[in-house]
Amino acid sequence: MATWTPDPSFYPSPRMAMQAPAERLAYVAMLNVEAAARPDALGVVDVDPNSSRYGRLIARVDMPNPGDELHHFGWNACSSALCPYAPHPHVERRYLIVPGLRSSRIHILDTKPDPANPTIVKVIEPEELAARANYSRPHTLHCGPEGIYVSALGNGEGNGGGPGGVFLMDHETFDVLGQWELDRGPQFLAYDVWWHLGQDTMITSEWGTPDMIENGLNPDLLLGAKYGHCVHFWDLRKRRHQQTIDLGAEYQLALELRPAHDPTKAHGFMNAVVNLNDLSSSIWLWHRENGQWAMRKIIDIPAEPADPDQLPPLLKGFKAVPPLVTDIDLSLDDRWLYVACWGTGELRRYDVADPFQPKLAGSVRLGGIAAHAGHPAAEGALNGGPQMVEVSRDGKRVYFTNSLYRSWDEQFYPEGIKSWMVKLDAAPDGGLRLDEQFFLRFDDGFRGHQVRLEGGDASSDSYCYP
Repeated sequence: MATWTPDPSFYPSPRMAMQAPAERLAYVAMLNVEAAARPDALGVVDVDPNSSRYGRLIARVDMPNPGDELHHFGWNACSSALCPYAPHPHVERRYLIVPGLRSSRIHILDTKPDPANPTIVKVIEPEELAARANYSRPHTLHCGPEGIYVSALGNGEGNGGGPGGVFLMDHETFDVLGQWELDRGPQFLAYDVWWHLGQDTMITSEWGTPDMIENGLNPDLLLGAKYGHCVHFWDLRKRRHQQTIDLGAEYQLALELRPAHDPTKAHGFMNAVVNLNDLSSSIWLWHRENGQWAMRKIIDIPAEPADPDQLPPLLKGFKAVPPLVTDIDLSLDDRWLYVACWGTGELRRYDVADPFQPKLAGSVRLGGIAAHAGHPAAEGALNGGPQMVEVSRDGKRVYFTNSLYRSWDEQFYPEGIKSWMVKLDAAPDGGLRLDEQFFLRFDDGFRGHQVRLEGGDASSDSYCYP
């Protein structure tokens, strides 16, 4: 809905957004894993430390149908609406757009009048998405100046194949407007999408087509280097492919994109999940060089030796636990990069003030394939590991959950992930400390995935002013 004045949760610059009020609520995608076919849900968590319900799930909105596999989600509008060329400056951050990665449904949830009790107001069926955009399996979305950008892993034919790509939705009506690309060049695989608004550049990464991922990680495809290992750069205004950078086929699963929030900066970070040579994970920096985009590996995180008896069948022969970096997040001041090692059960914090020379500044261990590191507020060992990470706008609080994707969960944690959500306090000097009062154990039938914070967070908004 339009308002007479800009939404108060919109900020022209990341510097101003860091002064925003602290979040009181978090929204969490909850995957139902019960044998009986029951719907997934969106959970609402109280994150106000002054509340008697702090760290508890206070509401749950069940989806209308089973089998969605809720995964990533986001807001209909955000601070990018304040860009000088934005056609809808008076939209409001009100609706959560919640896709089903497996069903290709898209749910629209209204967070007003009561943000603690959102309601479903619209469901876009997969047939409409296919007819309007010729895509399926919506994955990641970002609120842009002119609409909602959504990446999709599959084509609209329903055959589990590609190409994947990006489509646009209207901020207010939520109509699927159509395929975004006018010229996709060599791009075929899809995963994440984000941009540099100050550079008129969009960036996309690669995972795989639906038939490559939905039944789990395929060892033959992995060892054959068939999963994504390229990053694509696009002309954002002309909607045309400009450049591909291949990391090298050994760097499999080129996933999360985290561009600098300051629109005058032309760099960002991406994770590659596994190196086929040694099972390590890596972090890459993209930047400008000689008039083009370039990428450089800046961090290697090695696999950790382990007794084969502690490992799932998929890893026994390697006698090691890969870090499996499956998510990263960047603070609004572009100073701190958070790296989630889902396999080893570690969340790392890097100082990237100099993005070419990152420095490890903090680490916390929880869960892990072999370690099963515990939490002071939890009984016994934990499994799963840091997976989806979200950082508050002021950079002081870090939240994460421990489930990746149902079929992949079963391969790396075959005992069955017991899902949880935790909070860390981030010190100004780089340290990390567990909040011992915040440990949310989800019911056994659910696993938590992406977290979104009330009013915005470090991966929800884009800015046009430094």
